[in-house]
Amino acid sequence: LFKIHCLFYKNTYFLKLVYLKITYINFLALLILSIIANFTNSFYGNFPVKIMSPLDFLQKPLRWLMAISRYKATQSLAPNFAYDLVCFQTTPEEREMLDLSSWELAVSGAEPIRAETFERFIKTFQSCGFRPEAFTAGYGMAESVVGISLGLKTEPPVILNIDKTEFTKNRVVVAVDESDSTQKIVGCGRTGSEQKIVIVNPDTLTECSSKEVGEIWLSSPSVAQGYWNRPDATAETFQNYLKDTEKGPFLRTGDLGFLLNDELFVTGRLKDLIIIRGSNHYPQDIELTVDRSHQALRPSCGAAFSVEVESEERLVIVQEVQESYLEQLDVDEVVNAIRQAVSEQHQLQVYGVSLLKTGTIPKTSSNKIQRHACKAGFLEGSLDVVGSSVFQEFDLLEKEKQTFLDRKTLLATTPEKRQELLISHLQILISNILQVNPSQLDWEQPLTNMGLDSLTTVELSDILQESLGTSFPATLIFEYPTVEALANYLAEKVLSPEPSTNYDIGLVTDENLDSGFASPVIAIQPKGSKPPFFCIPGGVGTAFYLHSLASHLGEDQPFYGLQARGMDDRAEPQTNVEAIAADYIEALKNIQPTGPYFLGGHSFGGQVAFEISQQLQKQGDKIGLLAVFDIPAPLFSSVVIAGWDDTKYVSEVVRLFEYFLKENLEISYNDLKVFSSDEQLDYVTERLVKKLHVRPSEAAKRQVHGFVKVLKASVYAMGHYHPEKLYPTPIALFRSSDVRVWNTAIGVTDAMRNQLQKNSSLGWEQLSKDSVELDTVPGDHITMMLDPHVQVLAERLKIRLDMA
Repeated sequence: LFKIHCLFYKNTYFLKLVYLKITYINFLALLILSIIANFTNSFYGNFPVKIMSPLDFLQKPLRWLMAISRYKATQSLAPNFAYDLVCFQTTPEEREMLDLSSWELAVSGAEPIRAETFERFIKTFQSCGFRPEAFTAGYGMAESVVGISLGLKTEPPVILNIDKTEFTKNRVVVAVDESDSTQKIVGCGRTGSEQKIVIVNPDTLTECSSKEVGEIWLSSPSVAQGYWNRPDATAETFQNYLKDTEKGPFLRTGDLGFLLNDELFVTGRLKDLIIIRGSNHYPQDIELTVDRSHQALRPSCGAAFSVEVESEERLVIVQEVQESYLEQLDVDEVVNAIRQAVSEQHQLQVYGVSLLKTGTIPKTSSNKIQRHACKAGFLEGSLDVVGSSVFQEFDLLEKEKQTFLDRKTLLATTPEKRQELLISHLQILISNILQVNPSQLDWEQPLTNMGLDSLTTVELSDILQESLGTSFPATLIFEYPTVEALANYLAEKVLSPEPSTNYDIGLVTDENLDSGFASPVIAIQPKGSKPPFFCIPGGVGTAFYLHSLASHLGEDQPFYGLQARGMDDRAEPQTNVEAIAADYIEALKNIQPTGPYFLGGHSFGGQVAFEISQQLQKQGDKIGLLAVFDIPAPLFSSVVIAGWDDTKYVSEVVRLFEYFLKENLEISYNDLKVFSSDEQLDYVTERLVKKLHVRPSEAAKRQVHGFVKVLKASVYAMGHYHPEKLYPTPIALFRSSDVRVWNTAIGVTDAMRNQLQKNSSLGWEQLSKDSVELDTVPGDHITMMLDPHVQVLAERLKIRLDMA
């Protein structure tokens, strides 16, 4: 009780006692937690408390605020939904009667806390005298006598913008600004000096690294001894020790979260976590998206969970409907709105939707949604459903009847028939990938709205390229987002009977498939009024990861990637920087015949871009700008490449896969060393297929082998690159803030590393026309090119391009 008194009422983190004048405390008694924290403690602290029945609140939420106004309460605790409810169910006229100026500590706790709720409540009730600084968030549980952490009333709540994609991988990357790729998360304050919070990997039972999400464990004198007459449950919950250090005992809270600057952020319940295709999704985030998707849906009255279908986890939404919409409910419209919103915000396909009668979703006595009861009711068919939609599995016999078209068959038909066959072909492919009957999909909507995420988009692109004998970037599916638009483009630009010279696609015919004829140019973003920007990727040669940089530069900036030959394992990669540059120049001049040229390159690609600038100037062309992304200048007379064996190259490709895909493939050098070269490729491909749930194919194995070959060729080429005649070039250098990047992956020895760390411009000042324009951007050598850090890089690059 002393701890609660200090934490909640003196708000001091137990460091010292500071007397706080409390006239009246109003409390919304919705939870047992609140009864302990308020009612019992009122005797200990000798202050008055007013109690309200939860039914009285639910019948008329305004009563809660009227009580605060009437009794001049200074503190009140309520769950997140209560703050939302009084916003939605009070009128401007009713709010005019309220005086909330006495409210000093408005605590939100007991359920996931949303930044949007804070903002909405402040906007709605600030005119009533409510002060924004009164808002704070807390976290606690009965097993620890309620109080675990709480924000100080003298400080505003800590609200972070974190990267959505990284968050699904249990990693916390804080973004500078809010964007479509970020989400807000609210801190729950800090804990007391006598308590210790650790974040633990629930699988390994070891402490997580900084900025990693794990289970919240607590050590505190106020943790209970256990559950009455339940020794097994007591041991499982209260008697836990870290596996590596044997520190303990700790209370396992069952909640997930992370610590940042001692602030605790609670992200969800471990048992409620939804894991689909290897990515973690918090149900409360999906439920919030559903809330906003259609006006017919009742706020805070839905549940998101997963069910197993054909050995794969699929997403289900159970959601109440507003009573006023029940009689004229358009089920299809509401279901489509839910599916589209969830797909856009979370890149997930909604397998099933059940719309429920008002007031019937399973809840606890304290008005919390019972997700497990919702799941059981969905599976048993016992929910009070007013409308539903569940995808039917694509019948296996039907799949076997489908014939997959090839290039030869399509070219043998008329253009009109070809278009029709392509649309049907695409529908079959997408249905197979999504495991949904084609008749249940809306083929007029964008493909990404059907639930195709980045991985399934790459899978679709891979199947299309294999079946049509064509090479094109997976980003093409974003440029032509519907089945009809994609079919039109493929029919007109790719499946032409005549040999193509379209360099933004790079047609691969039967005759040139093995010769490497296809253009290295990838049109990532071909539209825009500005001069095109040509960018060369790093050592593995794939331009796919440059898509984020292109998109953040804006729609008016044409952006082309120059991709290494040999990536598809059908042609040998080039091992000479001069030859690579000459090949790229021939291709890019089909896009832009004359200068000035704007070039860029990441890692090894930076040196290739430099050589392109030299050859273009030798030919009489001008260079507008050379943007170099985190690579030293090619000034050293010789570079000694560390003695890598073939296994090391494979493991390095695996490491890069993990960066690009944001997925731990759990493959080490020692794992690979026991296999032969072919077995290593099989093993890596198998892990990719299993981890990412993509279709096994020979194309996947060829892709892995192609990456390995290109990386070996790139490292060799860089180690033997010696520029001859130098033409002064306008250079902008973009360095990563994390300098732990120069390793043997880019051919840099210890001696070079020591020298380069002393030279901020990495030697480029000797090759620049003027002084090198230097920008340092967040991230390391790889992550600077990926969201969210690439947003900063794009902004800085945009400035340099505009100034050039």
